[in-house]
Amino acid sequence: MAIQPSAADTSATLLPRHLARTLQRLAEGFPVVAITGPRQSGKTTLARQLFAELAYVSLEDPIERAFAEDDPRGFLTRFQAGAVFDEAQRWPDLFSHLQLLVDQERQAGRFVLTGSQQFNLMAGVSQSLAGRVGLARLLPLALAERPATDLQAWSSDDAILRGGYPELLKPALRPQDWFSAYVATYLERDVRQLVRVQDLSRFQRFLRLCAGRTGQLLNLSNLATETGISQSTASNWLAVLEASDVVFRLPPYFENFGKRLVKTPKLYLVDSGLACWLLGIHTPESLALHPLRGALFETLIVGEVLKARLNQGLAPELYFWRDNHGLEVDLLLATDNRLQPIEVKSGQTITRDLLKAACRAPSAITAPWQTPWLVYGGNENQTRHAVEVISWQHIGARLNPGCAS
Repeated sequence: MAIQPSAADTSATLLPRHLARTLQRLAEGFPVVAITGPRQSGKTTLARQLFAELAYVSLEDPIERAFAEDDPRGFLTRFQAGAVFDEAQRWPDLFSHLQLLVDQERQAGRFVLTGSQQFNLMAGVSQSLAGRVGLARLLPLALAERPATDLQAWSSDDAILRGGYPELLKPALRPQDWFSAYVATYLERDVRQLVRVQDLSRFQRFLRLCAGRTGQLLNLSNLATETGISQSTASNWLAVLEASDVVFRLPPYFENFGKRLVKTPKLYLVDSGLACWLLGIHTPESLALHPLRGALFETLIVGEVLKARLNQGLAPELYFWRDNHGLEVDLLLATDNRLQPIEVKSGQTITRDLLKAACRAPSAITAPWQTPWLVYGGNENQTRHAVEVISWQHIGARLNPGCAS
């Protein structure tokens, strides 16, 4: 049966997903709550834990989906009290039917939708459920959501390699085995459903080239040329990967369009573990010597800041800043009408020159900014030379003081 009790396994239940607070708030104000995010990020587990009183049905189940398509009224009669509809985009007519139900009885938190294809899910939401749905995005685990024993035992290289997908908490599961199945089972299938991929090997090459450019300025023309596809195809594939929360484009910050500033976004993979797998990096030893180690550490930290914003139900409002004279701020977080400059360095040693650079670069920005942060690969937090030095292990707690690190 597709309708199942909402109990989850003990290990998953213990995961402190920070998005839970946002979902509870949304469920108190909207009749429908929608949770998007990449496949295997924990959407189903969280929805079933948090809304255990609601029936659960997976629309990936072909029997349930056929029932819904053949007899929508009969299908939905079972869920008058509400339900969690998993992978809701698989039955596009659901959204218009829910509109009728919630307009008849606008009970808060009545229906919960999850979906891993934002194109299809958001199309249904915007057409039928505008003003009736609270939206949230769940990315893979933040560092502060992991068991404390992991962070105590890991180096930053371990954290980069492991990534944040909850399934990889299982100690016996090797990341390279899981990521291989994940890419073949989910990413390639989703892309084929959304855009026409005639040559799968080229798409696989495109994925690896994106991983090789994580933390770099996006050059779509170059990416297309190296993949052997047109620039419009590259743009479409990138849009699908971004909508699936596989990649993230970090826009530049413009305080004055007349200045000579870099105006191209930077490209990041959302999960550092997936980036490592795509690059063929499987051990801490190989990562330590890899020329992209610094970019992969930056990918980890940018992902942490992005997760913190989304978990709080906030728009990302993340940027970078770079001028043509070499001054650069890795990350700018817009908060409280001020900018929070964040420099990211993978080294475990903080040098005087690094501290000076962390303080000098944001001073070229005329907008109000707060004390710069320097997130690094060491384990101690410090305040030095008007720079707040933060260990990679503690960035989650610094971004969200109400959550444990």
